[in-house]
Amino acid sequence: MRDLYDRIDLRVTAFLRRWSVPALRVSVGIVFLWFGGLKVFGVTPVTDLVAETVYWFDPDWVVPLLGWAELVVGFGLIFRVALRPVLALFAAQMAGTFLVLVVQPDVAFTEGNPLLLTVEGEFVIKNLVLLSAGMVIGATVRRRSEREPGSSDRAEIDLLGAGA
Repeated sequence: MRDLYDRIDLRVTAFLRRWSVPALRVSVGIVFLWFGGLKVFGVTPVTDLVAETVYWFDPDWVVPLLGWAELVVGFGLIFRVALRPVLALFAAQMAGTFLVLVVQPDVAFTEGNPLLLTVEGEFVIKNLVLLSAGMVIGATVRRRSEREPGSSDRAEIDLLGAGA
């Protein structure tokens, strides 16, 4: 029975090693396309939140501009194009979302308590997961031939999914 378990476990973990990062990259790309498209077409529910957070910019152009940036990130992630600059744009956009916590703490936290998030606060804090996903994707930017010589880290073996 242990032998069967090991064979199944090896196959499952090999499948995950092969497909988890590409699935993560594409799914994050889809999220960025979706959210970016909503901003570009003026149907996003976060227009007021963005406008009140970066109040020094005109929301009529900053919200669509953010949308276009998100579309660039989404396409770059999905099609694995210019990942380094795309991930830099991704990180800047993600960092910007945390401005809500600083500029509008009354909107992000209930009664000023940072442990009691509002819906908007939850919306912002979940970006920690997206940032972590971006870090995992960023760890795969270098092809195997470009990685440090002699690296034997098993976690690094074929993180690119499609092979190096």
